[in-house]
Amino acid sequence: MSEVDKVLVVGGGIGGLCAAIALRREGVPVDLVEIKSDWTVYGVGIIQQSNVVREMARLGVLDRYLDAAYSFEDVGIYDLEGEPLARIPGQRLAGPQYPANVGISRLALHKVLSSTAIELGAQIRLGLSVEAFEQDEDGVDVSFTDGSQGRYALMVGADGVYSKIRTLLFGDTYRPRFTGQAVWRYNFPRDPSIDHLASYMGPGGNAGLVPLSDNLMYMFSTSHEPENPWYPPEQLAELMRDRISNIGGLVGRLREQITDSSQVVYKPMEVVFVDEPWFKGRVLLIGDAAHATTPHLGQGAGMAIEDALVLSMELTADGSMEQKLQRFMNRRFERCKFISEKSVLAGDREMARDQSFDRIGLTKQMLKLTAEPI
Repeated sequence: MSEVDKVLVVGGGIGGLCAAIALRREGVPVDLVEIKSDWTVYGVGIIQQSNVVREMARLGVLDRYLDAAYSFEDVGIYDLEGEPLARIPGQRLAGPQYPANVGISRLALHKVLSSTAIELGAQIRLGLSVEAFEQDEDGVDVSFTDGSQGRYALMVGADGVYSKIRTLLFGDTYRPRFTGQAVWRYNFPRDPSIDHLASYMGPGGNAGLVPLSDNLMYMFSTSHEPENPWYPPEQLAELMRDRISNIGGLVGRLREQITDSSQVVYKPMEVVFVDEPWFKGRVLLIGDAAHATTPHLGQGAGMAIEDALVLSMELTADGSMEQKLQRFMNRRFERCKFISEKSVLAGDREMARDQSFDRIGLTKQMLKLTAEPI
């Protein structure tokens, strides 16, 4: 093993926390800074598909949140009236003792990841970010926004789609791009029939229902929102109902229960992909900072989690820092590019109402690829 001095992780989201956990498990000292003073999480829930379940087990955190999550095996594809089109079986990649897929609230996941990072000895500071940095062959000198300074063997930018570290590295070369779509989410008591991920699709719209716990599930729907309009917060419930007005079955029956605009999570889709090495010297981007994509394949957070595991493996292996980071890129670039491009493609075909697009086939292709070892 090659010894690595302290690493700075910038960003306390899923990717940053998983990087801190993975590095601490390898004995690497970690500082983590998060710009939010109130360490809140955005959104309602998250789908962890088979490859993500595998890596969370490897990270040593899966057992800590399974009781607060919902384990399921399959993905069901339905038409807009709820008639079945396909059933895609899951794979128990983490081992026979674990489920193929997991749905969990973002809050429950954040509690486990943040508490694990702290227990493992990561030094976390909130309300803080990077002001500037200078680097040489041996390390990175970082100036923080509170006036403090630190020196690190590596700085990891895990600070999301609007990454400040990406801007410091690449200037304005890579800016988030609005895709033309947005996603709507809303929580409900779990219907007994939703014991799997249920996806409803057709030319008149789309929606999905995801179990999060024994008592909770959430609905999602994507919509074409030309010019990225701003909507008054008090209108979000009405607007979400309108976006799924052509969908029947269970989704149609749930529609009129969408009444509390404050509980609607509305998010325009913005993407960015750094189409060159994600590092310069001893500064590296991971997760959405390097490859933010749309939720159409359910792998955005999963790619960030995989980044974190691969980084910990390569950083503690032999070689120079450049060799370590280049090996990281060799393992991550094409896999993340596939997920990024195909997710955007699925959204583009939705907006074009392309009934010939094989969404089921793409889902199967994605599951086959992500089942491969990282």
